[in-house]
Amino acid sequence: MKKLIIEKIDALPPLPKSVLELEEFRKMSKKEPLDLLKIIEKDPLIITTVLRVANSAMFGFVSQVETPSRAISLLGINFTISLALGSVIQNLVKSNLDSYNVSTEDFMFSSNLASSLVNTWVSKISFDLKEDLLLPAFLQETGKFVISEAIKDNDQVADFQNQLELSNNISAVEKEFIGFTCARITANIFKHWHLSHNLIFSIGFVEDLEHCPKDYIKKAKILEIIKILCDIRKPLSDQNIKRALHKANEYGLDTEPLLQSIDSIKFKLENAL
Repeated sequence: MKKLIIEKIDALPPLPKSVLELEEFRKMSKKEPLDLLKIIEKDPLIITTVLRVANSAMFGFVSQVETPSRAISLLGINFTISLALGSVIQNLVKSNLDSYNVSTEDFMFSSNLASSLVNTWVSKISFDLKEDLLLPAFLQETGKFVISEAIKDNDQVADFQNQLELSNNISAVEKEFIGFTCARITANIFKHWHLSHNLIFSIGFVEDLEHCPKDYIKKAKILEIIKILCDIRKPLSDQNIKRALHKANEYGLDTEPLLQSIDSIKFKLENAL
């Protein structure tokens, strides 16, 4: 199974020009909204994703966001960059998530939820941490597309789904069947594309703090808590909220801001229904 995963990662297409342009723009010390707009307007997928997220219940803007320039203004330049990069990268990997018995829409909801948690919770811990974790949080479950394909190719879908039903820990089930967690597979996908160390290390050592470089330990801890809350099958379930708060306590993080962020997001979602 490990060989199959490596083959699937090696077979991924190269990054398109839009990702390379966004990466160059992201590294610039002075970023102008108009320059970002010129990049994202070239890609209909990016425009669609940015507008959909800006109009999602999680943000609850008063009026409909109809233009990408308005979305950039409301979401902020760095968050828009993360969304733009994330949408293109996920689309390159995307097949389906049938092995998890969820849809790509479920996946996008979880990814957007992760971004929202970074904006509402991590921003209260540190502005720099928020900026560093926007993209990793949005992309940390990308490896699930590769896992889903591998499970299907190995004729293990029914067994995999049965184990998911019995367990409240998707990562443990993934490791049992694949030999790797999603975090490690996602990190290897981004290593294959020569993306940033921040993306690779922050994600790759989630649930593997023992081997995590010290500069990335706090990031990996926060991403693990976000991963629990944004469980693709049971996002923001009572059980996962309880698990996330327990993990935050274990890691010495103040749970009150986390709980406030969860309550705020749940309120927006419930009132949008």
